[in-house]
Amino acid sequence: MTYSVKEMYYTLQGEGAHTGRPAVFLRFAGCNLWSGREKDRAEATCKFCDTEFVGTDGPGGGKFETASDLASAVAAIWPGQGAGSRPYVVCTGGEPLLQLDEPAIDALHAAGFEVGVESNGTIAAPAGIDWLCVSPKANAPLVQQSGNELKLVYPQMESAARPENFEALNFEHFFLQPLHDENIDEHTRASIEYCLAHPHWKLSLQTHKIIGID
Repeated sequence: MTYSVKEMYYTLQGEGAHTGRPAVFLRFAGCNLWSGREKDRAEATCKFCDTEFVGTDGPGGGKFETASDLASAVAAIWPGQGAGSRPYVVCTGGEPLLQLDEPAIDALHAAGFEVGVESNGTIAAPAGIDWLCVSPKANAPLVQQSGNELKLVYPQMESAARPENFEALNFEHFFLQPLHDENIDEHTRASIEYCLAHPHWKLSLQTHKIIGID
């Protein structure tokens, strides 16, 4: 399988349970809920994506012919082993599970990495993922109903995306993340209020945007 990667870079995880953890971000090209082109946004299943995932022209991006090639490229970005610190890669997109498969996961493990995935939940996750974050979208089927964390962008106007609809699913952590648009302050207040009233949920902030890193 040839893996199409938009970009690959070293940074801090900005969201969810691993906020602040150093990681290589491996952003796969492509998504099944939006083409990534603004002309298609109004008709997309997911209309609020703020990520560039079209093409393979970003830093570290390209076409990787084998899982071993992909893992080697990820390993080359990690700055070196630290005492007690296992290298961590976050596979994201777009939708990473359109491409991420067991051979790639095995190759990343062989390179020493703990493998995290951020998915929209519309595709069943392959075996071997160490940390699975699912972010449901209101108009998309939720196929993957278990994992480590469920991160719900809030609010989504459709009734299908109400937080209470997800509470019975098999996740360790449940996060509300304020929708990042022109009303971000309002959405943040609403998310705080909901978490306070429903302590099953925790607040996730996009700290990378707050502190100004990728």
